[in-house]
Amino acid sequence: MDKKIPVGIIGATGAVGQRFISLLADHPWFEITDLLASERSAGQRYGDVVKWILPEPLPARIADLTVRQADAGQADARVLFSALPSSQARTLEPLFASRGHYIFSNASAFRMDEDVPLVITEVNPDHLDMIPIQQARRGWDGFIVCNANCTSTHLIGALHPLHLAFGVKKVFVATLQAASGAGYPGIPSMDLIDNIVPHSYGEEEKVETEPRKIMGDFVDGAFRFAQMTITAHCHRVPVLDGHTEAVSVALGKEATLEDILDAFRSYRRLPQELSLPSAPDPAVVVVEGMHRPQPRLDRMAGRGMATVVGRIRPCNLLDWRFSLLGHNTIRGAAGGSILNAELMAYWGRLG
Repeated sequence: MDKKIPVGIIGATGAVGQRFISLLADHPWFEITDLLASERSAGQRYGDVVKWILPEPLPARIADLTVRQADAGQADARVLFSALPSSQARTLEPLFASRGHYIFSNASAFRMDEDVPLVITEVNPDHLDMIPIQQARRGWDGFIVCNANCTSTHLIGALHPLHLAFGVKKVFVATLQAASGAGYPGIPSMDLIDNIVPHSYGEEEKVETEPRKIMGDFVDGAFRFAQMTITAHCHRVPVLDGHTEAVSVALGKEATLEDILDAFRSYRRLPQELSLPSAPDPAVVVVEGMHRPQPRLDRMAGRGMATVVGRIRPCNLLDWRFSLLGHNTIRGAAGGSILNAELMAYWGRLG
């Protein structure tokens, strides 16, 4: 890039908004110019209103930016990353898109809409071709592109190599999801310490449907869902960052352990081929030993952008089973949106 692209963050003071800042502060292609938040923060210096929760320090240049009011629907940057709660995204994201902004959304509000691309850059970049159809239908100069739910993202990261090689027919997944996935302050400590909380916020429905849209096809201007069945059991556990998932799969054709390992290890897709700044290479990291992956040891694989797979073994119920791990607020949230925007920038579609 000859010149950095100005970008803004909607919902900049929240946990995901902070993660966007940490990943974009020194980005080689993007430069943060707009921070948008609630009326309570508007007009004030960002460093004075944010409760910074990340271990890395808040960059001084970002701290000195003045926060703008999100629901005013005004920003200088055309490219905006949305870290809004879904209830607010439902109103504000179309407002900005109608005013010509390019919205890369982490919210779930529009993920399953029939004209909104739900994209994991390695898996379905062709779904971005829906954007002109979305703009024509809605009368927008801008657009909305969504990234997947944090749990779905890493499940798909492991399923897609298998789906390409063998076809995936059935999936059983039980998740152990980190506390940070609930945002900040999230679940009260007295509810989560010494406890496991079954998920009750539509998480299982997202995990059962989003992979089918993402791993499906884009044909004749419409999304055609992948023909697979997924059942999910989702739980919140007392881990800070990193979602763990126990997965069993039924494949479309027989595969040996070496076949499975080769599918994971050879998985290299468009972001890796283009060397996009945020792309992990490899996208899937295979770890050895029956005690891996673990959140503390493996969540930062590929700078938090890779999916880590281990404990691959035959399944008594389906064909194969394994454990996977992924960082939920990096690749599973802000990083997924940023990688989508990087691909669009590479293609020259953010001008």
